[in-house]
This record gives sequence, structure tokens and C-alpha cells, in this order.
Amino acid sequence: MFIDEAKIRVKAGDGGNGCMAFRREKFVPRGGPSGGDGGKGGDIVMESSERHNTLVHFRFNPEHTAERGRHGEGSNRTGREGGDVVLKVPVGTIVYDDETGEKAFEFTQADQRFVIARGGRGGRGNARFATSVHQAPREHEAGRPGEEHTYRLELKLLADVGLVGYPNVGKSTLISRISSARPKIADYPFTTLEPNLGVVAVGDARDEISFVVADIPGLIEGAHTGAGLGTQFLRHIERTRLLVHLVDVSDASGRDDVTKDVEVILGELASFGAHLEDKPMIMVASKIDVVNKDKLAALKKYAKKKKLKLYEISAVTGKGIEELKYAIADEVQKLREREADGAVQERKSG
Repeated sequence: MFIDEAKIRVKAGDGGNGCMAFRREKFVPRGGPSGGDGGKGGDIVMESSERHNTLVHFRFNPEHTAERGRHGEGSNRTGREGGDVVLKVPVGTIVYDDETGEKAFEFTQADQRFVIARGGRGGRGNARFATSVHQAPREHEAGRPGEEHTYRLELKLLADVGLVGYPNVGKSTLISRISSARPKIADYPFTTLEPNLGVVAVGDARDEISFVVADIPGLIEGAHTGAGLGTQFLRHIERTRLLVHLVDVSDASGRDDVTKDVEVILGELASFGAHLEDKPMIMVASKIDVVNKDKLAALKKYAKKKKLKLYEISAVTGKGIEELKYAIADEVQKLREREADGAVQERKSG
């Protein structure tokens, strides 16, 4: 089950109370104060992990509480600190404060840690209050309460390439041919009900280029307002470097105007509001083994007008697949180098 949204409530551990005690030993009738401090409450920490790719474990377990600190004891013994709770999340998770809506943290790589609720400080024992003029203090502090928060978690997949297009244009079949991903494939719309990720390797061991492809469930007109599978999957395109737009040029699609199909998808990307329409794009004529020549000609004319590279493939027969793989790898590599150069320039200017 793929879950990309969840709400959790967290409560860090309370601090232990400080102790009021006095030293009592034989031949020491007036021993001084010996109450120890309380232990700190446990934190609740969120940590990104490559082993997780969904938030489903939070959907069924939304409440998390850390251990409280132990109370201080006599003989100046400090209470034990409460144990931390570590919550694992997938890379790509964004944490929002549910009350304010503000972004608290964004996990962009593995093994990042963020404290989402801090444990309360332990209270001071009476030994802390002793002074030269106040040698038998009875003051001691209660532990501070741990923080409580409600967070909304949102997962955005991290992929280099996003496959977009109408339902049933061949995206799932393509990702199954170029990677080890095995999505559900059938001849009806909305077969893909959740994003699928596949790793594609191109070249030999010495010059190998690998990239991650996300098979985004099919978009339809009105997707940015929630139609079809709606906005729940549009956000997964935000972090991709490159879009590969598949267009069905066969008679099976039931749609005659391929240029309109392209414009509808581009319109949905633009309406989502995250500048998705500005991402680099490769156009792909899909199902070339059962091609409608008029549709293909119209798509070629459109791609030439928009200065988009167009590749013809059949994911069923394998025609054009290798050429497309290398074209995508080449484009991804160029975009990575451009980003790296931009980061270097930014550091120099900063």
C-alpha cells in the first residue's frame, strides 16, 4: 500500500522531578542536602531512511510518546534520562506543523535527523539550592513537561525522470522495459493507482549512468483540481529533473487530436502552480507498432514547432527503447552537471 500523506501526534518525555533529601549517616547528625536532579525526558526524533518508501506505518500508528525521565534520588543521584523515540521516514518526506501550516523540515537525503519534540528538562534537587547562608534547603523542582505537537507529513518522491501522459498510454509498460520495476499493467485506464519507481542503468561498468524514473499515474483534464487521481500525484513531479511525455499515437486511445492531448497535460502541469510546465521535456510517440500515421504526423509537427525532441517507441516490441534510454540518460547527465555548476557558482558568490 502506497501512502503519501499522514498526520501524527507526538509527545516528548517529561523531565523527572528533583529530589529533596538530606545526608543521614552515623556520626553525621547534620548532613547536608543530597537530593539529586531529575533526568531529562526523551526526545522524539525523525530520521530519513532509504528502506522506507511510504508513510503507511504512520497511518495506522499516529501517536508516539517518548519515555519520561526518572526522578532524582538521595545521595545526589541523578535520575536516568528517558529513552528517545526514533521515527523512520522515506527520503522526500516534508514535515509541516499542523496548527500553523509552516514547514518544519524537509528530508532530501538518507540518514538526516530532526528532533520534532524535545524532552522536558529534569527538575533540580534540593542539593542545588544550598548556599553558605542556606545550608538546609527544602526547595526542589518538578520536571518540565515534554513538547507536544501535531504534524502533517507529506511525501514527494525523489526521481530524476517523471513519466507523464494520459492514462493507458504505456507509461507502466515502458518503466517495466527499462528498469526492474514491475508495475501492474492492463489495457484499461487508471491501472496505475500509485507511483512506481525504477532505477535505470545505461552504459558499461566504467561509464555507467544511472537514474531513477517515476511512473506517475495518468493525468486527465482537471487533474489539478482533483479530477481522476488528481493532485495527490502531481506533487511527485516537482522534484524530477526531466519529464518524459508519452502520447498514444494508435487508434486505441479513442482520442483523435494528439496535439490537444499534449496541451491538456501541459495545462494541468501549469495549473498545479509549481512551475512544472517549465521543466525540460522529451516527447515520446508511444505504441508505434500500431501507429495511426495521421496522429504521428501531427505530433511530429507539434514537437518541431515547440522545439521538443521526439522519439518513437513501442514498449511491447522494444522498438526505439534503447535509443530513448540513452537520450534520457544523456539529458539527465547534462542537467546534473548544470545543477552542480550552479551550486559551485552560488557558493563562490556567497
